[in-house]
Amino acid sequence: MAGKGIDRSKAQSALEVVRENPAISLVAAAPAIVIFGVAWWLLGFGGALILAILVGVAVVAGKKFLG
Repeated sequence: MAGKGIDRSKAQSALEVVRENPAISLVAAAPAIVIFGVAWWLLGFGGALILAILVGVAVVAGKKFLG
């Protein structure tokens, strides 16, 4: 398998797409925003923030150890 780093040309292409049509980013982030909003409603802002941090750490750790 080649390097696990981000390919510079692909990253540049993605940035250009987002600059041309920012709505694509909003659509991609919508599920995370909705989940954070529901967690905020149920747990309050502090609880939602802690939950978001824990989920982020779990995702990064999972990619590091499993992938």
